[in-house]
Amino acid sequence: MAAYLIGQIKVKNPQLWQQYVDGVSESLAGLDAQIVFRGKRLEVLAGENPYDLVVVIKFANRMTLDQWFFSQQYQALIPLRDKAAKVIITTYDG
Repeated sequence: MAAYLIGQIKVKNPQLWQQYVDGVSESLAGLDAQIVFRGKRLEVLAGENPYDLVVVIKFANRMTLDQWFFSQQYQALIPLRDKAAKVIITTYDG
């Protein structure tokens, strides 16, 4: 079953954020994963959402998602991510 990672993002430093995004793209290479959607919020129609950006990444399964997220390559990007933006990361079964 496919697994999805959804990131909600509020960028604090655009230059650092781009470095992080580039690093994530590199870290996904060779895995059965694809960026399904990346976008900027237009409007909140119900409730509250302080985050401006969203990304949806599809993985072949939960094991592949965990393999990527807990990899040394991705874990090394986390300090950069935390300096660059405020982020919520959630996973879902598809």
